Formats: sequence, structure tokens, C-alpha cells
Amino acid sequence: MAKHGIMVIDDEKIVGDMAKLSLEQDGYEVETFLNGESALERLKTKRFDVVVTDLKMKGVDGLEVLRTVKKLYPTTVVIMITAFANLDVAIEALRDDVHDFFPKPVKIKELKASIKRALGTAAK
Repeated sequence: MAKHGIMVIDDEKIVGDMAKLSLEQDGYEVETFLNGESALERLKTKRFDVVVTDLKMKGVDGLEVLRTVKKLYPTTVVIMITAFANLDVAIEALRDDVHDFFPKPVKIKELKASIKRALGTAAK
């Protein structure tokens, strides 16, 4: 069985590095990006099962990533993390079909549980 591909986008390198390390231990194939632009470029050539994106980034933000992912790959699940959690943004993200929304600092255990639910592997 092929590994599930996960894209992690966060302008804080440590967040991407920690997520990559932890998720790869669970057998996922993980690619990290420091900005939305490079992530969107990669999405033109590869589909990921799950995209975990920071909301507030310079240039292309998390909402734009979410909309682009959903346009290109409607079945790809998007999980959003943000240090700037406010209700209006959460509602906008939910309207655009975000799977989950976490305030920073995100607990890796919660993120992993959300990814498992998203992939339908929670029971395994």
C-alpha cells in the first residue's frame, strides 16, 4: 500500500520540521514548505492526501492555499493551524471546506488524530 502524502506549509521552519519528523515516524510521506507560493507550485505536479497549512503567511496565505487545493484536488483534506485564531477566519475556512482548525501551538497528538480521521484510518 502506498504511503499517504502529507504537505505541511508553515513559515516557521521549526513547525514544519517537527511535523515532518513526527509524521514520518507514523509512516507518512511528508514534504514541508516555508511559504504558500512554493507549496502551490508543488501542487501543480503532485497530489497530497492531506495539506496542513498555517493561516497567516506573507504572500499566499492559508485561505488561498485551501481554495487552490480544493479547486485542484477536491478530495484532498486541508487542516489549518494558526497563531491568530479568530472566529471570523475559522468560519471562512470552514465555509471553504477545511477539515480541522487548530490554534498554535498545535499539539502533535491532536494533529495526528485529525489526520487519521481525515484519512479514515482512525479505527486502525
